[in-house]
Amino acid sequence: MRKFAPLTLLCGLLVGCAVGPNYKRPSVNAPDTYRGLTAEEAAKTESASLGDQKWWEVFQDEQLQDLIRTALQENYDVRIAANRILQAQAQVGITRANQLPTIASGAEATNQRSPQSRFLPAFDTSANQVNLSLHWELDFWGRFRRATQAARANLLASQWARQAVISSLVSNVATAYFQLRELDLELEISRRTLASRQDSLRLTQLLSDHGATSLLDVRQAEQLVYTAGEQIPDLERRIEQQENFISILLGKNPAGVPRGRKLTEQPHAPEVPAGLPSSLLERRPDIRQAEQQLIAFNAQIGVAKAAYFPQISLTGTGGYQSVALTSLFSGPAGLWNFGASLTQPIFTGGRIRSGVRFAEAQQQEALLVYQQTIQQAFREVSDALVAYRKNQEFRRQQELLTQSAQDAARLSDMRYRGGVTSYLEVLTNETNYFSAELSLTQAQRNELLALVQLYKALGGGWQQ
Repeated sequence: MRKFAPLTLLCGLLVGCAVGPNYKRPSVNAPDTYRGLTAEEAAKTESASLGDQKWWEVFQDEQLQDLIRTALQENYDVRIAANRILQAQAQVGITRANQLPTIASGAEATNQRSPQSRFLPAFDTSANQVNLSLHWELDFWGRFRRATQAARANLLASQWARQAVISSLVSNVATAYFQLRELDLELEISRRTLASRQDSLRLTQLLSDHGATSLLDVRQAEQLVYTAGEQIPDLERRIEQQENFISILLGKNPAGVPRGRKLTEQPHAPEVPAGLPSSLLERRPDIRQAEQQLIAFNAQIGVAKAAYFPQISLTGTGGYQSVALTSLFSGPAGLWNFGASLTQPIFTGGRIRSGVRFAEAQQQEALLVYQQTIQQAFREVSDALVAYRKNQEFRRQQELLTQSAQDAARLSDMRYRGGVTSYLEVLTNETNYFSAELSLTQAQRNELLALVQLYKALGGGWQQ
C-alpha cells in the first residue's frame, strides 16, 4: 500500500476543493398570468406561447421571410456576435490550460576558448545539454477551476447574447418591412385621391367657365388637389429612406427593397397565446444571458478567495549533459532534478480581502441586473399584450370611421352636383375622408407592429 501513497496524495491534490459559493438560481417572483390579458384569456392560459413558434411561422409573407434570411446571414451585428463567441471559446481554452502542467524542452551547446595566461596554457571547453522541464501549479483550492467555470459561463452568455441579437434583428426587419408597406399604401391612397380630385377640379373649372358655379368653388377644389399632391413627394422620400434602412439591416449598401403582400393582406390571428410567465425565464435570450453573467461573477468569488490559501507548485527537469556531442546520450550524462514549493500569503496590505469584496460586489450587481431583466421582460410582455388588443380595437373603430367618411364624401359630391349645397361641404368631407384613410393605414400598421413586439417580448425570433 505504501507504493500507492504518493499517487493517492497526488490525486487528492488534483481534486482538492473549490472555495467560494456554488451557484444556485435565485428565486423569482413570477406572476401567475401576464397583465394585459382579458379575463377570458387569463382563464384559459396554456403552456403554449407565441414565443415558441419559429419566425417563419409568425411572419408568413414570403418576401419578408427572404429579407429576414438575408439579414441573418449578412447583418454585421450578428456576425460581430458570432465572432465574440469565438473569442469566448478561445478564452475558455486559455483559462482551462492553467489547470494543466507546462512542459518545455530546451537544448544548449557552448564552446569556449580561454587564452594562454602566465600560469596556464590556452585550452578549449565544450558543454552540450538537452533537457525537458515541467512546471505545475496544483489547483488544490480550485482557483483555476473556478476561473474556468467563469469562462464557460461567459461563453454561454456570449452565445445567448447572439441569440438576443438575432431576436432583435428579426423584430427590426419585420417592423421596418411593415412600416415600408404602410408607406406604400399611403402613397397608393394619395395618388388615387390626387387623380380623383384632379378630375373633380376639371369638372368644377368647366362649370365655372359656363357660369354654373363660382370661382370660390374652383379655389376650394384646387385646395383638395394640392392637399393630396403635397403628400406624394414626402411619402416618396420616406419610402426611399426606409428602403435604405432595411438595406443596412440586410448588411447591404442602400438599394431598393422587393415587396410581397400588401399591408392589409398580412395574416395575423386576432388572439395570440402568451403562455405561462414562468416559461419566459427559459425562452428570453436576454434573461439567459444575464443569468450566465451572474454565474460567471459568482465563480469569480472563488477565484478571489483562493488567494488566501497557499500556492503549491511542482517543478522538475530531466535531460543529458556532456562535453561531447558523441557521448551526450551515453554514459553518465543523464541529469534530473525535482522540487516542490509552497507560497503562503502573510501580509498583502488588504489586497486579497479587497479583491474578495470586489468580486462579491460584482456578483451582487449581476444578481440585481438579472432580477431587473426579468422584471423588465414581464413589463414588455404586458405592454405588448395590451397594445395588440387595443390597437385591434382602434383599427376596428377607424375602419368604421373611414367607411362613414367615405359615404359622407360621396353624398356631399352628389349634393353639390345636384346644386343642393356649396363646394365647401365637399371640401370638408373629402378632407375628412382622406385623413381617415391615412389614419386607417397607420392603425393597420400599428396592429402589426404590436404583434412583432409581442413576439419579441415573449422571447421569439431566435429559434432556428
